[in-house]
Amino acid sequence: MVDRFEKFSFAISEMSHYWHKIAADEMKKYELKGPYVVYFTTLYRFPEGITAAKLGELCSRDKSDVSRAISILEKKGLITKECVNKNLYRALIKLNEEGMELAKHINEKAKAAVEYSSQGISEEHREIFYDTLELICKNLQALSRKGL
Repeated sequence: MVDRFEKFSFAISEMSHYWHKIAADEMKKYELKGPYVVYFTTLYRFPEGITAAKLGELCSRDKSDVSRAISILEKKGLITKECVNKNLYRALIKLNEEGMELAKHINEKAKAAVEYSSQGISEEHREIFYDTLELICKNLQALSRKGL
């Protein structure tokens, strides 16, 4: 059991380390931090815009991190805020044309990274892997809420 725990923990930690390194290397070109990849990929899926709260929820980030990211992306001219009911409270965050181009590029790079990292895995094994990973994640989430 301990061996399985160690293998699981080490593999997850190592994958996370390499993902963060790849993301940081890619985002450095744009003078942005690696974790911003997830904001771009999420905003790209919602061209009509989403609220900061929804962005945080979808990216599993807290309010302060989302707020900082939005501020930086806005200063860099990559997003816009669209008023709702004549105020910016619950504004819709949207990628502008430049942001959309960058997000498209990031999505293409992410797709290439996923394809590269999945080499040698059959479609059947890939489906089982993602289903299993999702189940483990849900179980750990529940365990973290109620405690061990």
